[in-house]
Amino acid sequence: MDRISLLHDELLLTILSFLPTTKDVVATMVLSKRWQPLWMMVPRLVYDYSYENADYGRFSRFVDRSLLLHKAPVLETLYFKVTRTSGVGDIPLWTRAAEKHSVRELFIEIHSSCIAFPAILPRSLYTGCRMLVTLKLNNVVLVDAASEPVSFPSLKYLKLNSLKYPGDEFVKRFLSSCIVLEHLDVDQCPGDNVTVFTVRVPSLESLYVRKSSDTDLDNAEGFVIDAPSLKYLGITDSTGGFCVIESEMPNIVKADVDTGYYSLSKILGR
Repeated sequence: MDRISLLHDELLLTILSFLPTTKDVVATMVLSKRWQPLWMMVPRLVYDYSYENADYGRFSRFVDRSLLLHKAPVLETLYFKVTRTSGVGDIPLWTRAAEKHSVRELFIEIHSSCIAFPAILPRSLYTGCRMLVTLKLNNVVLVDAASEPVSFPSLKYLKLNSLKYPGDEFVKRFLSSCIVLEHLDVDQCPGDNVTVFTVRVPSLESLYVRKSSDTDLDNAEGFVIDAPSLKYLGITDSTGGFCVIESEMPNIVKADVDTGYYSLSKILGR
């Protein structure tokens, strides 16, 4: 038996976690019988179609099967990147693995060429991922969950890039459910169904909000910020909107403001 195979399972799993994708991890099964069951306990699963040369159908079947066979009770990282239109329909089903495995970090990235066929995330994401610490979403659709509570009691880092939302009120409720959130990064896109993006998170320490330069000029659109624990604030907005800061920020250390507001009064404090 080779030396590396003599290492404890915990160390081998750590080594496997550094491989680029889950396909690379599963490929180690052929090394020996010692390695065959190890991939099923690796705490990091990365499914990135941009790395694949196979057709999408084969990639999709691989994801389905590997998620089904995986046995780790807790996943540190679950990452999906789909670059084909046909893939967005699989995302809602695959996302449910985050609930099953008590995922700590969840990344869902949809290539911009797929946005005509959006990936709609399941409502269960709002309540089934109570151990989630990091959530990064790109080019997906969030649906309303008016009849169900939204709860992310452990979430500390949230990145929302070019999402579609049910509306202003949903954004307020979604963010207010993140009771220990420390870092928020928001990139609004045209047609995201949000007129005033409201951030009321007492625990927030770092906030960066930006509005796409492709967005039409609209003085009625803007940001409302109530985050008294902020240490960093970044605002990028060339749309001519506004930003209302509702609370004092005594801990602020740095602020980067790049806006097209025609008057400083468009950034209003208490």
